[in-house]
Amino acid sequence: MSSAVENQTVITLKGSVAIVSEFFNTAINSILYQRGIYQPETFKRESKYGLTVLTSTDEGLNSYLNQVMSQMETWLIDGNVQRLVVVVTGLDSGETLERWQFNVSVDGDETKGASDNSQPGDENSSGVSNVTTNKSGKSIKQIHNEIQAIIRQITASVTFLPLLNEPCSFDLLVYADMDAVVPKKWQDSDPQYIMNSQEVKLRSFTTSVHKVESMVTYKEADEWEL
Repeated sequence: MSSAVENQTVITLKGSVAIVSEFFNTAINSILYQRGIYQPETFKRESKYGLTVLTSTDEGLNSYLNQVMSQMETWLIDGNVQRLVVVVTGLDSGETLERWQFNVSVDGDETKGASDNSQPGDENSSGVSNVTTNKSGKSIKQIHNEIQAIIRQITASVTFLPLLNEPCSFDLLVYADMDAVVPKKWQDSDPQYIMNSQEVKLRSFTTSVHKVESMVTYKEADEWEL
């Protein structure tokens, strides 16, 4: 059974959304662990993408992430998501110290063709997913290998990112289209950019429906007011 799934060469829109959403959740957990935002004892080990990844056991955090991912999936199906940003902020300084940015784009002519025949806001899962396929023939295993490379880079980020010398919190920013339906509990936010930042581009992956490009910007240690 596992071999059949790994060698799947047809990716529907809903299948692609599930892959992207799971990646976001895994990447966020990895960032929170590697950057020490949450205590290491609040994480458990799991096997994903051929790797051992760390997932939070904090009920409050998981509830928050599940709510965000659920809304992200709706927007991804409708084609409304542009990027997800994980913002790391120093609690003492109030400054943005890191921005982990994941840009999302549609990476398939089939999806565009389907939406061209619809009115804005009408691209739904039943209309698009039936015609959206992985034209490159990329298997799930190949996609997971690309995701694995990004997770490895997040894990290795401690080798080039400055040490976080103060307790930190995080926030999630979702850049959505203007016509996206936003839940009442969600609030507008400034982009929380970092002045005089350094940027490191990470690897990308594509499902042949969506493409996700990753990068991290950070405040250099010698710019910090210690």
